[in-house]
Amino acid sequence: MFCVPSTEIGTIMNITKGGLVLFSANSNSSCMELSKRIAERLGVEMGKVQVYQEPNRETRVQIQESVRGKDVFIIQTVSKDVNTTIMELLIMVYACKTSCAKSIIGVIPYFPYSKQCKMRKRGSIVSKLLASMMCKAGLTHLITMDLHQKEIQGFFNIPVDNLRASPFLLQYIQEEIPDYRNAVIVAKSPASAKRAQSFAERLRLGIAVIHGEAQDAESDMVDGRHSPPTAKNIAAIHPSLEIPMLIPKEKPPITVVGDVGGRIAIIVDDIIDDVDSFLAAAETLKERGAYKIFVMATHGLLSSDAPRLIEESAIDEVVVTNTIPHEIQKLQCPKIKTVDISMILSEAIRRIHNGESMSYLFRNIGLDD
Repeated sequence: MFCVPSTEIGTIMNITKGGLVLFSANSNSSCMELSKRIAERLGVEMGKVQVYQEPNRETRVQIQESVRGKDVFIIQTVSKDVNTTIMELLIMVYACKTSCAKSIIGVIPYFPYSKQCKMRKRGSIVSKLLASMMCKAGLTHLITMDLHQKEIQGFFNIPVDNLRASPFLLQYIQEEIPDYRNAVIVAKSPASAKRAQSFAERLRLGIAVIHGEAQDAESDMVDGRHSPPTAKNIAAIHPSLEIPMLIPKEKPPITVVGDVGGRIAIIVDDIIDDVDSFLAAAETLKERGAYKIFVMATHGLLSSDAPRLIEESAIDEVVVTNTIPHEIQKLQCPKIKTVDISMILSEAIRRIHNGESMSYLFRNIGLDD
């Protein structure tokens, strides 16, 4: 009988048991850099697939190798055309499903429409719709990173692994900011105070919270629910019934809770897209005596004129991960730095394919993180 030594078995099982296929669902070549990094770390070749746009703007996907009975991992990074990105993913997932893939795992570092995860007046919960579409298309597992709200995991009826980028950002602070012991972690609004507290406790630093920033215009929108009842409905209300009215909010003056004078201010958040709130926070911190200002975020969407505004602002450095490609923005603004998170994504893929526990990737992560 032929026997394989245990050391050789370990080597064979280290990356794949066999039957792993890695695809990139992007038709945009600039979005494939992360996929190539992951494939290189896993020691596998990218799967053969064609993703392109027809002249009429329809998306076409052609898988050019067998996926029958295999674990298929589809990596999709979000481009500027987010709706095309979604269609590319859905069509590829469905193509793998109809080609008899054993399992179809989506690797979506930034989950699109994640900010639309709550009901806004007569709007809709778009992230719930997107989750339903992915599951219906045939997705069996999702790997993502730093969801805007952790509760989005509940929109899926498949396993969701919400990885964290904070270990990489914390490492950057410790290695690239020489005087970080003189820093203070800043939440630019009370809503992001929990994230700031998590960073501060791990770095053994103080925390500051900016309060009194301008409210979102969305919260001030007038819709039909603010209208008075019509005359015919007034008569239906019991004369003795008086419904108490909620006291309207009044924006307080901007204050900084915490001492930032003579210190490095590190603003932390999950997404940096429209930079106006970050610029306002930086100006406030400068006025309060902070001598250096960093912004740390997982997802750097950096839309519109964000690079130019950052370059002209009081912010010294913006640090984001490569969940979203932003090479063009870095050329426009040297202040933007990138942290590579392909290591944790490739390890998640390896563990899922080999049937290993994922708990190692979530060590030291509490319920509030």
